[in-house]
Order: sequence, then C-alpha cells, then structure tokens
Amino acid sequence: MEISLLLMEEIAKLFAIMPMGYAVVKAGLMKSSESKSVSVIMVYLVIPCVIINAFQVKYTPDVQKGLILACVAAVAVHILFLILTALLKNILHLDAIERATVIYSNAGILVIPLVQELLGQEYVIYSSAYIAVQLILIWTHCKNMICEEDRLEWKKVFLNVNIISIIVGVILFVCKIQLPSGVQDVLDMMNNMIGPIGMLLAGMVIADVPLKTVFTKKRNYVSTVLRLVIYPIFILILMKVINTFAGVNDSKQILLTVYIASITPACATVTSMAQLYDKDAAYASSLYVLTTLLSIVTMPVMVGMYEMFV
Repeated sequence: MEISLLLMEEIAKLFAIMPMGYAVVKAGLMKSSESKSVSVIMVYLVIPCVIINAFQVKYTPDVQKGLILACVAAVAVHILFLILTALLKNILHLDAIERATVIYSNAGILVIPLVQELLGQEYVIYSSAYIAVQLILIWTHCKNMICEEDRLEWKKVFLNVNIISIIVGVILFVCKIQLPSGVQDVLDMMNNMIGPIGMLLAGMVIADVPLKTVFTKKRNYVSTVLRLVIYPIFILILMKVINTFAGVNDSKQILLTVYIASITPACATVTSMAQLYDKDAAYASSLYVLTTLLSIVTMPVMVGMYEMFV
C-alpha cells in the first residue's frame, strides 16, 4: 500500500493548488473563460516540452521493451474503453459528452507529475505512450463523436503540436541524441510546471460552475462512476493479464504508469471541444469538476487495488 499512500499525498499536494485558481476567479481578478489562454500555454508549450523531456533517457534494450509494452497496454486500454462504451451506450442512454467523459481521461495533465513523484523521471517515458494513443483518438474519434462528423481530418491530427512533439521525442530517443545541457535545463523547468498549471486550470473552471448543481444532479454520477470506478476495475483485470504474459523487466511498474493514466478524471479537452463546437459545454464542465474532485479519493483506492491484485 506504500505507493497508494504516496499517491494520496501527491494528489493532495496537487489539489491544494486548485483552490488558488478558484480564488483568482471568485476575487474578480480573472474570468473563468480566461482559462482558455492558460490552456494554450499548457497544450502548446508545457506538454510538448514535457513529452520531449520524457524521451531524453538512455536508450537500452530494456527501455525499448518497456516502451513497447506501455504502447501495447495503452492501445488495449482504449480498445476496452471503446468496447465497454459501445455496449453501455444504449443501456444507459449515454450521450456524446458522457461517452467522451468515460473514454478519455485527464492523463496529459495529471499522470506525468504523479509518475515523476511516485516512480521517478525515468518512468515518465512510459506514460507518454498512453498520452500519444489518447491524443490520436481525441483528435479523430472524440472530435467526430462530439461534432457528429463522419470525416477524419488527418492533417489536423498529424499537425497537432503534441503529436509532433512525440515524433520528435521518439526520433531523439531512437537516434540516441541527447540535447545540450542548457536546453535540457529549460525542459526540466517546463516539466515542473505541468502539475501546478493543470490544477490552476481546474480551479478556474470550477469557479464558473455552480457546485450545488454539480453534486445534486443525479445524472452526473452515471458517467462519473463509470470513469472513476467501473472502468478502472476492468482495466485492473486487463493489467493483470498483460503483466502475466509480459516477460519484461519491471513490467508491473511500467504498467502502473498506464493504469494511473487510465484512472484519472475526465479529460479537460472534452470541455474545450464542447465549448469550441457549441455543444453542451456546461454539462462537460460539470462532469470534469465532479470527476476531478472525487478522484482525490478514488485514485489512491484504485492504485491500492492494483498493488494487491497485479
């Protein structure tokens, strides 16, 4: 249970920053809508730097095998999410926002700082595998689902700055290219920003959502329970199976990075997309807020189950 307790401590530290974002908006110093400007900094500057930095590790056969394992596990997780959601869509009458909420997690913001603190910087590269798979699906499947489109805009997918940063990181990793120490120092500084900025953003979003409505609307708990409890239990079983046949050194810890990414709250990008394409952004925000707040409790519990079961 040691990792679970450490996770609870790290989540508490990160979430302590969230009230600061909330206070800034409530004090009238900023508007909640201005969080979009902060999101631009996060998406187009911070996350790309973090991803490239993650691949700045020594290339070894073990790291290569671990990265392949993480990629396979990340793909398997998303396939399972898509299958479960397709099966539950009609049974629970899930709309597009609810389906996006249960499939896509806030891994990009939460998983990297948590993995850094729990397992060390050398494990961040494995969490990048999950982020890469999810980014591709977000800008293809998720966008089409929310916008009710049939066509895929592949140009936008591959010109996405985060996808480009993953490609750059992989090239540097495979070619064994180490960036100059000065550049590395800058990446390290950007690396340390991701957790605090992510929580400030969450606080700013929460400030514009009536918390009473978030907690009292019964429908909110359908997708919340799926995202934070039901789906993680299915992924727990999947991780057990993959770990049994992995045959890779330290496979349990590598798969833990994928598992942590899969149990984080609803993806902030879903709310941004709902705003951008004039869908039900208020509902998306409510689900984001509710899953974010409740994940303080559910994530340590799920990781504790992982430690015991896998």
